[in-house]
Amino acid sequence: MQLTKSTKSLKAKELESKWILIDATGVTLGRLAAYVATVLRGKNKPTFTPNMDCGDHVVIINAEKIALSGQKADKTKFFWHTGWTGSIKERTFGQMRAEKPEQFVFNAVKRMMGRRTSVALANQRLKKLHVYAGPEHKHAAQNPVVVDFANMNPKNKRGE
Repeated sequence: MQLTKSTKSLKAKELESKWILIDATGVTLGRLAAYVATVLRGKNKPTFTPNMDCGDHVVIINAEKIALSGQKADKTKFFWHTGWTGSIKERTFGQMRAEKPEQFVFNAVKRMMGRRTSVALANQRLKKLHVYAGPEHKHAAQNPVVVDFANMNPKNKRGE
């Protein structure tokens, strides 16, 4: 008897995605971004297909209470140039987190997604990410599954 080794590639009709809710209170930014990127790509599922969008929808609440390890809030800086002579700008992680916490978390997840996927597929996957600064969100009708990311690993939570 000979065993056949074959890999099943899923079709778009066979894909199904669920909704996941994560509370970011006191959670380290990098660990959360890596986990969310894995869920958005669908790499946590046995039916992962690299060229299809087989990930889940992720809702992150309390983005304003996310933690940064060490002194990153004060020492890590982003630089950009406006295009005018001598006009280089800088902003620290702490300033970025205070101004737009949703965009801060979104950019961290976006940068964890990987660069080898096509731009259209990456954008399609990022549309499934919903980040909110406070505890309220508008996706209660989808009945998201609450994932206690802070207690998955003791290193995920900072402070306290």
